[in-house]
Amino acid sequence: MAGYILLEGGAEFGGRMAEPDRRAIELAGGPGARISVIPAAAAPDHNHERAGRNAELWFRGLGAREVAALPLIDRESADHPAIVAALRDSHLIYMLGGFTHYLGRTLLGSASWRAILAAYADGAVVAGSSAGAMVLCEHYYDPESGQVFEGLGIVPNACVLPHHDTFGRGWAARLTVLLPSSVLLGIDERTGMLDDGEAGAWRIYGHGTVTLYRGGRATAYGQDASFILEQ
Repeated sequence: MAGYILLEGGAEFGGRMAEPDRRAIELAGGPGARISVIPAAAAPDHNHERAGRNAELWFRGLGAREVAALPLIDRESADHPAIVAALRDSHLIYMLGGFTHYLGRTLLGSASWRAILAAYADGAVVAGSSAGAMVLCEHYYDPESGQVFEGLGIVPNACVLPHHDTFGRGWAARLTVLLPSSVLLGIDERTGMLDDGEAGAWRIYGHGTVTLYRGGRATAYGQDASFILEQ
């Protein structure tokens, strides 16, 4: 059976972000679940090692015993057999935030992404925060170029607007025009959405809200609310 997907809006690793992350650990099999962190989005400004360590500390603090930030930082490493094998054997795979288009180009078509899909098909949780959440959708917006690109597509017909309560909301008008047939997911910081509800419904965890833009309307969902993301 397929696993689960967790999309987070940013400002991870603190406060009530423990709620969606603990639930992800539970769905992945509990404290003994193998957790792999992908820090590639933080590589362009050489922040991947620090960000990876922060992720390891955070998940261990939530009770996880087997957590590793993988040295997946570019396309070459995304095709490295040892990294591919580690991802294939993971129960929870977490993509950090940072440079969205760099992360998307690094993973799209890579052996690592094929391994992630195989792990997901076997029940793993695939998660991402900010840029990590953005690239998981069918499309993502690159704020540096102002363009929309093909994402990894595990969440079809969708595009994430992270940091929605700070700056992400400002992208909505432009993306409504660029992606008129897609659902825009405005996810607040310190907030996550996880498809662990009844019949695959998405549930809201954490501090803020998730705002869905579709059909010219915006609907906000708060903590513990759920919705079906129609494709």
